[in-house]
Amino acid sequence: MSGETNGDGIRVLVVDDHPMWRDAVARDLEEAGLQVVGTAGDGAKALRIAPAARPTLAVVDLHLPDTGGVELTAALVALPEPPRVLVLSASGESDDVLAAVKAGATGYLVKSAGREELLDAVRRVHAGEAVYTPGLAGLVLGEYRRLSAGGDRSPAEADTAPVLTPRETEVLRLVAKGLAYKQIARRLTISHRTVQNHVQNTLTKLHLHNRVELVRYAIDQGLDE
Repeated sequence: MSGETNGDGIRVLVVDDHPMWRDAVARDLEEAGLQVVGTAGDGAKALRIAPAARPTLAVVDLHLPDTGGVELTAALVALPEPPRVLVLSASGESDDVLAAVKAGATGYLVKSAGREELLDAVRRVHAGEAVYTPGLAGLVLGEYRRLSAGGDRSPAEADTAPVLTPRETEVLRLVAKGLAYKQIARRLTISHRTVQNHVQNTLTKLHLHNRVELVRYAIDQGLDE
């Protein structure tokens, strides 16, 4: 594996059962200056090496010989130091996409994606963005809105929903629109640290763990409109 530590601190684990494809993805990432800290051909090895390799991002195929990529994704994001997960799959089927996202994947690309598209997705997913192959983003957003409109929560749960302050709601709306914290700070004429504090308070109130889950919540609430 590459010993380089540049690439904005991105440490990648590549999981795919096809050796040639797995090696090609790892080579593309390393040539772009990213650090590949491990490769695996099955879910068991991926979970075995992840704690020591400490990847910040995992590129995962959905179809593995011992476990599904969806199950592996859920197991990876449940680790004490969870990596973000970018699924790279031959399948563009809606059921596969939605299952992966619900399991915790932050991005989903089909394998027909070009090298530059993959590298861009890796960097953006690592930065906390949700990235999907063109045409799939609308599918994912539509599903979240459908689930929200379908009333998955009971009336009792709705009544006890956390109350955000107007400023927290304003920051959350801008986060949902994809603005970086520095952009939000400039727009609201507050400090970067204040934006971070609002986001952290919102995460705590909503019992969420990261920016990706926060964006999903905002989408559910229609705050990205």
